[in-house]
Amino acid sequence: MYKIKTRNRKIKKVLEEYISLRNGIKDKLKRLKENPQKENGTHPLKGPLAGKWACWLGSNIRMIYKIDDSANMINVESVGSHKIY
Repeated sequence: MYKIKTRNRKIKKVLEEYISLRNGIKDKLKRLKENPQKENGTHPLKGPLAGKWACWLGSNIRMIYKIDDSANMINVESVGSHKIY
């Protein structure tokens, strides 16, 4: 199982706020930790964000992250609406 790590405290605070406001996000993050390339509409990004992944956490909440398979780590780089792309 993978662990989730945020890039900084600001991103951690935003993610925690979304978790507290929406019940289903905890379950989606749990499934993402089991398989970060196959859950919650995950998809690899292209262009300037190549090498990163995105997934859906709610109706308008997206998360951009990198996967470190060697450390079993999901490194969250941004959380928010589609404007984060």
